[in-house]
This record gives sequence, structure tokens and C-alpha cells, in this order.
Amino acid sequence: MGSDVVIFRFRSDLRVGDNLALLEACASAGRLLPVYCHDPAADAPTRWGFARRGPHRRAFLEAALDDLDAALRVRGSALLELHGAPCEVLPALARAVGTDAVVCEAIAAPEEEDELAALRAAGLRVRTVWQSSLLDPAALPFAPARLPKVFTAFRQAVESAGLQPPVPLPAAQTLPPWPDLATAAEAAHPIRACRRSYNDEAPVLPCRSGGSRESGGATRDADAAAERRLRACRRSYNDEAPAFPCRSGGSRESGGATSDADAAAERRLRACRRSYNDEAPAFPCRSGGSRESGGATSEADAAAERRLRACRRSYTVELASFPWWWPDFAGGEGAALAHLARYFASDRPQHYKATRNGLSGVGFSSKFSPWLAQGALSPRVAFAALRRHEAAQGVSEGSYWLWFELLWRDYFRFLHLQHGRRLYRARGLNAAAPPPAHDPAAFVAWCEGRTGHAFIDAGMRELAATGWLSNRMRQVVASFLIHDLGCDWRAGAAWFEAQLVDYDVYSNQGNWLYIAGRGTDPRGGRRFDPDRQAATYDADGAYRTRWAELDRRGDD
Repeated sequence: MGSDVVIFRFRSDLRVGDNLALLEACASAGRLLPVYCHDPAADAPTRWGFARRGPHRRAFLEAALDDLDAALRVRGSALLELHGAPCEVLPALARAVGTDAVVCEAIAAPEEEDELAALRAAGLRVRTVWQSSLLDPAALPFAPARLPKVFTAFRQAVESAGLQPPVPLPAAQTLPPWPDLATAAEAAHPIRACRRSYNDEAPVLPCRSGGSRESGGATRDADAAAERRLRACRRSYNDEAPAFPCRSGGSRESGGATSDADAAAERRLRACRRSYNDEAPAFPCRSGGSRESGGATSEADAAAERRLRACRRSYTVELASFPWWWPDFAGGEGAALAHLARYFASDRPQHYKATRNGLSGVGFSSKFSPWLAQGALSPRVAFAALRRHEAAQGVSEGSYWLWFELLWRDYFRFLHLQHGRRLYRARGLNAAAPPPAHDPAAFVAWCEGRTGHAFIDAGMRELAATGWLSNRMRQVVASFLIHDLGCDWRAGAAWFEAQLVDYDVYSNQGNWLYIAGRGTDPRGGRRFDPDRQAATYDADGAYRTRWAELDRRGDD
């Protein structure tokens, strides 16, 4: 088209630091429009009877997008959020701003690749940049097509070659301005672009006229009109009544928070409320009936929903190992970098290998994964912090194991580059594997934490209530579903996708294939004896007791 406008589409890279794709987009753009697409398919029903994305992930994403928008504004830009199928809303936006150029990160998973193919078919020039791995695939001591079949051989090859990741890229200090939105503003209503901030005083869009917004107002009629439209969107989300008592001791008769801390608490809870939609069912149906009406289809379904909602409303603050509803664990690059600094300033990395199989608590593992999954934290930034920690406090077995885990994360990414869609077949990479068996009733019991095995049930209740589960428990409950209950591994992978705040398409698929014996592991699957696991990792029964009590609280 000959336009200098570039649309930069954020995907699973919700950060401004160490974002090569964003920097390349800036280098090629005279004007840059950063966007995020809220695709309805992400919340569509699955074949297993529940929504594809649950409330924990939605709320964690919402916080990350708010954080990203704030970071863009500091740099003279802003985030435009589009609601609709990307193959529809992105071409419409491109036409409105007079461009066909889109830049985004590459994601080597089938649905994500199909999505880009649809954009190209619609006439857009889409340029992708690989940036989600710690190591550069081009620097590996073998071609991605020759990735070793087992992780240990991969790790040894990387370490023998002395391979180190690239140095993290600094965040751009300024970004190219938005394009002239005189025409794009008219497209904003049909594509339903809106922000989710609650502050009606501050303008939400850069000025078309180039004037100053220090006064807090738009600088011409077109700016003011765009502001009014977006504020109307905001007000549709805004709860009028505050939900928390005041920390400051002030009166809330006016309906407003009385301190910054109060206001922040209100925003977090409202985000939770919007995601914890009591109309949408959380569990798959026992009865096999349709949930298109948004309600449970039997008394048993309804009872299970009530119990889970009671658990969620309590927010299980004292129990959660990753309390994403509090500022220190909120989605977004700001919270991620603050957590990274706190973690490496402590002695926890030195003890990581010894504590990583813990079941409960904030400190037993690094807790990097939720931010890594949404791309708010770059693995190279995490690795650089690890190296600084080792320089200051010395190399330890624990610090080495953090590198080890980052390599596992890379391995699953490179496995996708090697095998692609084959990883998503029912038999996975195991051509001799029989079709997966499935028991729908047993699967529902597993999702609800009502299998009758106390250790398994505790883990599944924690997952449903908080959106988090330790790595040890993930392996144990996945093994139980496949090898003890005789259910389809793909149903379990879908449930984890819906529930986990750190859901990552590469790691989730890779780990479930590993447990099911349909990946690259030559041992043909991993069964974890749940009784032995409970005796080893919950010897005093505290974990089982804790989550059994929460379940009883939901029954009350």
C-alpha cells in the first residue's frame, strides 16, 4: 500500500522490554498502532463440555493488558483492544488506517499459525518474529529438524557447545505515534475497540491534532468524540458500589474509594468479578446435556457449581500458592520484574532444587511461569537476573536447576518447530498408540476433585479454586486421569488450558504427551503412584486436609 503505518499485534508477548518483534515494528514504521485482539474463540465451549478459558486466566490477562497499556503510554503510544475474530477485526482496522502491514511474534502451534494464514488470505502482509525461547533456534548445535528425541540429550548438546542466550534487548524509550484516527475512529464502534480503565478524567487515546493533553482534555472535537465513545464502553463495566471496607478508615458514603490503596483494591476485585461470571458454568456436565443456556443441566451439576463459586468467592488467600489477585502477583511486566528482583535478592534460588517439589506456598518455587506464559516476562530477562544472582551469591545446585527448567521450556518450543501439528494428533508422535479411551463421568469427577482419592482431589480443588497447581501435583493428577481413570489425555490438557494462569501452549501440550506416552519419551508414558506420591510429598496430610476443609466450606 505504500503506507508508513504498521499494526503491531501483541500475542503472548505482553511486554515492552526484550521484545524484538516490537522493536522491528518500530524500526519499519513511521506510525505504529499497537493492538491486542480479544478473540471470542478463546472463550468458546470445548468438546469436553466447558469453556476454553476460565476466570483465572481472564483476570490475569486483564491485569497484564492494563499494565502493558500504561507502559505504552509512558512511551507516547497506547494499546488498542479489539473484540472479535482476528481475521475479521484486523483487516477492518488495517483498511481504516490505510495499511496492510502487520508485525507480531511467531507462535509455532497449529491454531496460531492458521490464524496468521487467514490474515494473509485477507490481504495483510504479516511479518512474524520468533522470540519466545531462551535460546535462539538458529544458534543451536543442530538444526531444529534434528532436535534430539529426549530432553537429556538436548541439554547435554547445548551445554557441551557452551551455548548462551542472547543478551536481553532494552525497551524502546519512545514509540512511533499512532496513525491519524479520523477514519479509524469511525471503525472503532463496529469493531468494538475499547479500554477497560475506570478513570473518566484521563484521556485514553493519543491526540490526533498533535496538541498537548496536559490539561486532561481532548484537543479537538474528533479527539473529544473518540474519548466519549471509549468512556461509554468503560462505564458499561464499572460497578458503582465499592466492595471492600476502607483501609484508611474514611467514609464511603460517596461511593468512592478513600485512598489509593482502596482504589487499587477495588479495581482488582472488579476485575475478578467480571471474570468470575456466575452465569457461566465452570465444570463439564455430568449429564451430558448442553450448556448453551449458560446453566447447569442437572442438580448434581448445579451443586458442583455452587461449591466452586463459594470457594472462589473466599479467594482462599491463606491457601493460594500464586494469589494473582494481589498486586505482587498481578499480571503484567511491572509485577513480573518486581517479583524477579525480590526472588533473586533472596536465598531462594540457592535452595530451588531442594524445594521445587513442594505443594503449597509462595516460596517453594520461582513462580516465574505465569508471567513467562503471557509474555510479560522474557526468559532472557529471567536468565540475565539468574546470572547476576550467581555473580553476587555464587553458583549453586539450585541456581543451576533454574537454568535446567528454562531449558525444558525451550525444549517443548523446539519440539513444536520440529513436529508441528503431529503433536496435536490423538496418538501424538506414537504411531502405534491406540486411540485414547475416555470415561466422561470419571473425567467430571476428576475436574471437580471428587474421585475419592484424597490426594488427587486436593490438587484438583486447588486448581479450580486458584488457577494454580504445583509442578509435582500437575504430574500426579495428569497421570491419575490417564492411567488410573482411563480418560483421554486431550481432555486433561484442555482442562489445564482452561484453569491454569500459567497456561502455555507449548509446555502444556508437551507435558501431557510426556505423561501419556505419546511424545518423545522412549519409556512410553509415566504413571505416578498416587499413594506413594502422597506419602512422599504430603507425609503429614496437611495439603489434603487444607483442601478438604475448603471443599466442606463450599458445601456449607
